Amino acid sequence: MRYHHVDVFTGRPYNGNSLAVFQDRAGLTGDQMQRITRELRHFESVFLAREETEEGGPRWQARVFDLAEELDFAGHPVIGAACVLHALHGAGAHGTWTLRLRARTVTVATERRGPGRYASVLDQGRAAFLGRPDTAAVGDLAAWFGLDADDLDPDLPPEVVSTGLRYLVLPVRPGVLARARITSDITGRLAALGAQFAYVLDVAGLEARHWNNDGLTEDVATGSGAGCAAAYLRRHGRIGDGTTVTLRQGRFTGRAGEMTIGAHGHGEDIPSVRVGGEVAFVGEGRLDALPR
Repeated sequence: MRYHHVDVFTGRPYNGNSLAVFQDRAGLTGDQMQRITRELRHFESVFLAREETEEGGPRWQARVFDLAEELDFAGHPVIGAACVLHALHGAGAHGTWTLRLRARTVTVATERRGPGRYASVLDQGRAAFLGRPDTAAVGDLAAWFGLDADDLDPDLPPEVVSTGLRYLVLPVRPGVLARARITSDITGRLAALGAQFAYVLDVAGLEARHWNNDGLTEDVATGSGAGCAAAYLRRHGRIGDGTTVTLRQGRFTGRAGEMTIGAHGHGEDIPSVRVGGEVAFVGEGRLDALPR
């Protein structure tokens, strides 16, 4: 069983967010895909299977796993997978690919930029704004990340946003990201707010951090979180309608990533959220044994 190793949200290998892309999962069970992901130790792996649509065109079902579980949606695996599909099946410099995940079906545009270098833009679709924590609880939210209430952005509220996964977007003042960290598992506390994950966002500096909910692993570049950030920034008028800006993440992991983000709409009506970036091919591998 063959796979590609790519680095997403970077133009240079050994930066950005690493990913294993299995172009044909060939009947693997969910348990096998989970165990393979844990064996390879990338932050996430994606397993593809080609489908034919009613219109007669190809579509790929994508199953995404991180080290703990299968995800309903994820940004960097979808972007990396689309670039691998372009390398395997694309005849020209540009391509468009449809991937079906558990949460939604998405379209990804790709561009070949040179040997082992691609760029991709994912339309995550409509954003959903799912509520804001009570004002009295804001200080507690800051403490989840080792911060004080004064570290939060005084002009912007924490808010739960989804473009496939539900993130608590927590805006902070400039310079605060370096001190942010999760010291105990916040899964239950996020669930009480209707969120699955948290995305700590320096709005002025357009930089973010994200960890697993237990705080043990920091993500280099989070496409799903970046989509929620784009919708949040558009709703609060911090980016223009359809304007593309660059969001940085990963500085504190030693593997910097850059994501292009943009959103179209006004207020809570944000029908289109786009996240993109470069993808660098690192290598190919083959599994000679599968988990039983």
